[in-house]
Order: sequence, then C-alpha cells, then structure tokens
Amino acid sequence: MPAIRLDDLTLGYDRHPAVHHLSGEIAAGSLTAIVGPNGAGKSTLLKGIAGALAPLDGHLTLARGKRLAYLPQSAELDRSFPIHVYDLVAMGLWGKAGIFGRIGFGAKTRIEEAIAAVGLTGFERRPIANLSGGQMQRALFARLLLQDADIILLDEPFTAIDARTTADLLALVQRWHGEARTVVAVLHDIETVRRAFPETLLLAREAVAWGTTDDVLTPENQLRARRMVEAFDSHAPACNRDAA
Repeated sequence: MPAIRLDDLTLGYDRHPAVHHLSGEIAAGSLTAIVGPNGAGKSTLLKGIAGALAPLDGHLTLARGKRLAYLPQSAELDRSFPIHVYDLVAMGLWGKAGIFGRIGFGAKTRIEEAIAAVGLTGFERRPIANLSGGQMQRALFARLLLQDADIILLDEPFTAIDARTTADLLALVQRWHGEARTVVAVLHDIETVRRAFPETLLLAREAVAWGTTDDVLTPENQLRARRMVEAFDSHAPACNRDAA
C-alpha cells in the first residue's frame, strides 16, 4: 500500500488547472523531492496532498490510518502573532491533547526534548517575531517532531536559511527517513536533491519524470520542464492536457 496515490489528479484555482493529469505513487517510508521551474505547480501539489486544496478532477488517496504533518512556505506564516517558541512547539501536541488539553509533565519533557533536538534550548521564552529565519525554521521542525506524523510534507524548508541550519534540519529529515516515515519536500537546490533525496518528481504542471533522482534530473528533462512551464496557458478555461 503506497503512502500517497495520485490518480489522474488535477488541482487548480477557480477551475484553472495548476497541476493536471498527474498519476503515480509515493511509497511508504520513501524520501521524495518535488522539483521544477517556478510556476510548475509544486506548492499546489503539496497543498492538495495536505488536504488544503480540493481536486478539480481525479483522485488523491492517503494510506488509511496514517497521520500527516504539513509545513508550508515560511512566507505563508504570520510571525506577528504574540507567541513564544515554547508555545509554538507545543502546538505539535494538539492532535493528541486538543487545543484546550492540559500539558502534563511527560508532555513538557517531550517539548523540551524537541526544542533541544533542533538546537533552540534557551530560546523557549523568545517571541517568534524576534527569531531569525533559521531559528524560526528550527522551531517549526521541533513542532513537526512532536506531531509524530507518518507522512511529512515540507514546502521549501531550506529557503533563505543559513548553511548550518540547513545541515541540521536536513539531518532531521534523514532521521525521519530512517524511521520509515514518508517525507515529501518541495526543493529548489538541485545539489541538495541529488545528495539527500533518492526519489524525485520533476513537475511542470504535469509530470516530466518521476523515479530515482539520477534518472529524473537529466539535463534533457530539466530543459523540457522549463519549456513546458513557459508554454503553459495559465488562463485555460478548463483542464485540458493539450493546453500545455
């Protein structure tokens, strides 16, 4: 049973397709990168998998009984909200305790361990508005640790953060992979993809190639993806494979 199955899936906004006719499977326990040019529909696909965007057509199926966690792009997060690092991380337990659930001693220990795991010990009472981009991303990864999800979706998790933070957070991704969790990440840095992600989906509104990273990220495939995105009619009135 795959963790995620896509059957002729079309996603978009106001009936305009952003991703169309996408079929394939993401195996349970796999580590998959989604790459492609700007405007390729990468974030749209992740939103669809997360359930934040309903399909226009086709089907999307998640393995039954599997918990899912989704980290959107940092630009989509409101950092003006008056909350401290500790409370932000503690939100990772909401799925089990509920919004108004009490945090017992065991939960407090888990929160502290998650904060330590991302290198933020001492920042517990720091308002998130005062964090650097890298520190904020570390806090969000700590929250993901507490969510204890089977399927983890990451949208550009390493964008605009320093190299050390990227390395530390990538080590967490590798840890999740070692724990047989399914991790899917939208990425721009092709070298990171080649080095750390065994599976890749090259997207250009539809799949250009999908499989092992070395087979997918050929110069020919990447050139084809750029040309497909440039030729795509974003004002197409209905989903039509010939629109690209």
